Amino acid sequence: MVPPQQDHDLVYNLRLSSVGPGCVTGSDVVHDLSGLDLTMKLHYLKAVYFFSSHAVEGLTIMNMKEAMFYLLNDYYITCGRIKRSESSGRPYIKCNDCGIRFVEGVCDETVDEWLETDDDSKRNLLVYHRAIGPELSFSPLVYLQVTQFKCGGISLGLSWAHILGDAFSVSNFINNWGQHMAMVNVNSSPALAPRSLTNTAKPEAPGEPLSAKQVNHVGDLWVLANNCKMETFSFNLTTQHLSNLQAKIGSVSAFDSICALLWRAIAKVREGFEPQIVTVCRKDPCHDDNNVLGNNQIIRTIKASFLVGESDLNKLATLIANDQGQVCDERNRIEAAVEKDNGSTDYIVYGSNLTFVNLENAGLYELELNGEKPKLAYYSIQGVGDEGAVLILPLPHGSAAENEGEPRYLVNLTLPEGQVFKLKAELKRASLL
Repeated sequence: MVPPQQDHDLVYNLRLSSVGPGCVTGSDVVHDLSGLDLTMKLHYLKAVYFFSSHAVEGLTIMNMKEAMFYLLNDYYITCGRIKRSESSGRPYIKCNDCGIRFVEGVCDETVDEWLETDDDSKRNLLVYHRAIGPELSFSPLVYLQVTQFKCGGISLGLSWAHILGDAFSVSNFINNWGQHMAMVNVNSSPALAPRSLTNTAKPEAPGEPLSAKQVNHVGDLWVLANNCKMETFSFNLTTQHLSNLQAKIGSVSAFDSICALLWRAIAKVREGFEPQIVTVCRKDPCHDDNNVLGNNQIIRTIKASFLVGESDLNKLATLIANDQGQVCDERNRIEAAVEKDNGSTDYIVYGSNLTFVNLENAGLYELELNGEKPKLAYYSIQGVGDEGAVLILPLPHGSAAENEGEPRYLVNLTLPEGQVFKLKAELKRASLL
């Protein structure tokens, strides 16, 4: 009898190399990290894109690396390594062209077989990840894994240190790489000029941020120590799910409706410890430049003055959607809190409160290979605090039979392990699973 295949055997023959800029960046080039960047030091973003065999026909690993050489001339910050100031100990990025880590792997399943799985932990096999530290100066900030499936399709898995920028920066980075690959095939290279911006949020009244939580100092190993084991799972919301949900709630966005539903459901399963404050992260329309790296997303906190688990969904959705004096963009407060100690104190944002992240406008399906878009783009967060986080991502439009052109969503939740079973039962009662 053949023993069942273990998950760690599904992706094998891993080969690691480094890819850096095609041109030397220069000597003594550094990138100073803002207080908001440092708040994200214990968070990592993971992205996986799945492509069919037709999309990668004629595309080789050398093509990918050649395009990356051009891309990293502009995104040279991603090729640096973390150093500490000798005087203050504050981290910064030394732009020394050490490169990103490029990983190649093989899988004996097909892309379609992989997409049928409902095991979110399995997707981690497609993203090579190592936390920063304990030797800061030797830790890459970005890992890119190309996994080749037996059907000829591939996945592109990206592990990204959040200090470099938010999910919108990740999407822009990989989308620009796709543009470079298209240009490499015609022996040309587009000129891009990525920049890093500090946030330009309007000043708020002084006060401690509600969306960031101080955690125990981690030293040079940038890994969050949770108080409980965290589990990630995801589910799809069809157009029919959304239609039924918004019929109950009214004229608010799909994102606000989904947040309201999940906020109430999670409050119910926490049995007396319901989350009264949530954090909502959205794209800042003022930073709509696809060549900008940085942690520029809007970070707001929303506080309910009533029992969430027993509340009306419309009331919750309206609270999320509208600024009623209980909504505050906290980026400047976070910045001030970190700068107060010159970056020596460690914080988290995702999971300090129950956190909702809107990736509707992240351009997740703008990456194209041979003119084809991904079959699926999947994002998750490593290093979520005990309160949990929810990512709401668009799904590709379905066929005509699936209401082509109508929005569909993938909801990705990371929560304490003990709450996941109860939440799944609650979602089944709501006919969502």
